[in-house]
Amino acid sequence: MIRSLLRLAPPAPVRAPRPARPGNGQGHAGAVPGRGRRARLRDWAELLRVSALFTVPGDALAGAAAAGLRPNRGTAYAVGASLCLYEAGMALNDWADRAEDAVDRPHRPVPSGRISPTAALAAAGLLTAAGLTFAARAGRPALAAASALTATVWAYDLRLKHTPAAPAAMAAARALDLLLGATATMSAPTATKSGRTAADTAPSAPARGPALSGPDAHTPRGAAAARTGRTQPPTSGGSPVTLRAAAPAAAALAAHTYAVTAVSRHEAHGGSTRTPLAALGATTALGLLLARTRARAGIVPALSAAAYVRTAAVPCLHAALNPSAPLTQRAVGGGIRAMIPLQAALAARSGSAGTALTVLGLAPLARTLARKVSPT
Repeated sequence: MIRSLLRLAPPAPVRAPRPARPGNGQGHAGAVPGRGRRARLRDWAELLRVSALFTVPGDALAGAAAAGLRPNRGTAYAVGASLCLYEAGMALNDWADRAEDAVDRPHRPVPSGRISPTAALAAAGLLTAAGLTFAARAGRPALAAASALTATVWAYDLRLKHTPAAPAAMAAARALDLLLGATATMSAPTATKSGRTAADTAPSAPARGPALSGPDAHTPRGAAAARTGRTQPPTSGGSPVTLRAAAPAAAALAAHTYAVTAVSRHEAHGGSTRTPLAALGATTALGLLLARTRARAGIVPALSAAAYVRTAAVPCLHAALNPSAPLTQRAVGGGIRAMIPLQAALAARSGSAGTALTVLGLAPLARTLARKVSPT
């Protein structure tokens, strides 16, 4: 009898494993402490948007080219400073948005509890200090430019992001990043074998060609002469003449950044047709303007401009036709990746085809990594 009842009784229910509790934005998470090293690295890669890092070095390189200078040690310092400050902004952004992301993006590293808010804020502070240190190595003018960039980034993340001034603040940050590259390239001292700087030895050093002096020494024409064998007098600080030469490139980068930031304000919920349409018009017009170059500039500027329009404008068109959240996010991602061909076009227009091709080489890397880690 007992055996018959046992056969008729339903089997004991099998308990499903309890899912890990999501974080509450304060760093509490269920099974997070047991995550492996690879998973933690992926969490930080997601927080810092490492796939967008490839859009940063081109700012300094385009700034040096727009100023009519060849990349040097100061340019490398500017690239290091830009990378650190960009990542500081990413970490600070998620720390500042942790309450909002808990509702709209609970999968993000901070609201999900995979990275604590304290760790994100500490990372932002350390990366900011590292960026300013890199800039200081390039000279006081570069440190001044990096300080202005730092103030803009922190003001955007902590105060301006949810105000009408947000697109302008981001545009200013990108323009300052390009000017940082130009300033660092000009102001970085070049050490000689004896340990003295080029500025110290320049008066007694024999010139290989006619010396350049006056305003032409700091213009693109003067730099072109240096590339052809004529010497260019070293500088110990940023020249207003050279910075004015880099201003149009900074303005172009700022215009693109303004358009992308305006679209990004709708990426969580979508619903805007006018903003992607305006970004489409702005990026297309900018691409056509960049493609109009002198015949002797070669084909690199036109190719770079075409790649820029294709990367930035096509996703904006899709978002304008169907303003859903996924297509809006795709338009923002396309706008971020389009920074690379834009920087290449700006460098090529300044006569630095080699720098332009180097920057373009970063595009496949950014596209490949974007499939694994979202740039937005």
